[in-house]
Amino acid sequence: MSDGTILKADKDYTSEVDAALPEAEKTAQSGDAQSAIDKLLALEKKTRQASDLPSTSRLLVSIVTIGKDAGDWNLLNEQVQLLSKKHGQLKQAITKMVQVVMGFLHQTPSTEVKLSVIESLRTVTEGKIFVEVERARVTRILSNIKREQGDIKSATDILCELQVETFGSMSRREKTEFILEQVALCIENNDWTQAGILSRKISTRYFGRKPKKSQEEIEKANKEKEERARLVKDETAVGEQDAPEDDDVTDLKLRYYEQQITLCKHEDKYLEACKHYRQVLDTEAVENNPDQLSAALQRVVFFILLAPYDNEQNDLLHRIAADTRVAASCPSEAQLLKLFTVPELMRWPNIEANFSPHLTSTDIFSATASPKDPKAHQRYLDLRKRVIEHNVRVIAKYYTRVTFPRLTSLLDLPPQETESVISELVTSKTIYARIDRPAQVVTFEKKREADEVLNEWSGNMKGLLGLLERIDHLITKEEMMARILPAEGKAALKSSA
Repeated sequence: MSDGTILKADKDYTSEVDAALPEAEKTAQSGDAQSAIDKLLALEKKTRQASDLPSTSRLLVSIVTIGKDAGDWNLLNEQVQLLSKKHGQLKQAITKMVQVVMGFLHQTPSTEVKLSVIESLRTVTEGKIFVEVERARVTRILSNIKREQGDIKSATDILCELQVETFGSMSRREKTEFILEQVALCIENNDWTQAGILSRKISTRYFGRKPKKSQEEIEKANKEKEERARLVKDETAVGEQDAPEDDDVTDLKLRYYEQQITLCKHEDKYLEACKHYRQVLDTEAVENNPDQLSAALQRVVFFILLAPYDNEQNDLLHRIAADTRVAASCPSEAQLLKLFTVPELMRWPNIEANFSPHLTSTDIFSATASPKDPKAHQRYLDLRKRVIEHNVRVIAKYYTRVTFPRLTSLLDLPPQETESVISELVTSKTIYARIDRPAQVVTFEKKREADEVLNEWSGNMKGLLGLLERIDHLITKEEMMARILPAEGKAALKSSA
């Protein structure tokens, strides 16, 4: 009887329960709650053994309600644990009782009493799959209490012990909310590694934009929803209803990407942060809000400029530059972005004079170290570094050899920093360069091996011979045509004569 299967009742105790409940309530109101509960327990044993689920559920709910109405929360906790351990107790009845007791939590007279009820519920639900959702919700309430008390570490440990992604009876939306709260607590607790691990449990496909439905599809979906609600209402089993798959998850999407951006900022993953902001842009609510759209576009530009140069960054940079919304909503950022897309030198003093006031007015950059956001000043220095790296790439494109003093003047850098920047770019294989310190010359042209030179020469010769063969063929063709045409002309004159 305790395997969760709804069995046919051996006997219907509905009439006995209807008669016993008013008497028990009357006895409890007179001040003798224990006697009222004892009477109901005797009847509960009969209904349980007869597999009368509706009657058993009513009795369990009535027993815990009497304890709550009497104000004896210890009695309520005792009965909750006692009833859940009864031999052959029906799982659906336990679930119903736990759900009702959860509804009493907001009526507790003090935090201590509330914590005792929560602990009883957690004890009862531990290891039971059929009440895993209820256990998760009670644990979330306990975590929130700890958080309000300022004990962030305990709140994090309590909530993160839940593996909600494995709960089959919990709706996908609620699972996502749980995981987002776990990540938020880890970030607040400065446990960045755990936050990153937990965030990967959420599939971003859940946040994908769904095509807009026609009026007929909306009406059909509403009818199906009403039919499902009616069926659930008619069912005798207690269960959870999954949220519809087309539920609006915009709020969850924005919360998720806000957390991901926070993680990327902490780890200086600028390219990933840019991608996350582009996902925020691909949200209808953001697109329809000019202020949010402008802020998101602004940060997309900032983080793509901060990202280290590679093929992926360069491709994304040009795709962002081609977005007409950037120039319309963020003209200053569009102007700065354009400077990075053309192979021309950018003098950092000019960039700083023209754009620094605007950049430092945002929360992304700071010209000086700020205790509010220590990373803001580092991002400002990283932007300067990206400008210098862009200039080195431009110089390497136009020069094969350049003197070191000339290079330092082009980059507006001291010799030591110039050498350091070139060394970093060579190490990352962004450019090829060799510095001849005695001669004070920097070479950007890669010295080719003999095999490479011979292969190139062989390829060029092969192409040249191919062209000569083609020319010979064309000349031969023209000569043949020249011989044929005069003969045809003579034949035509003879026939006309």
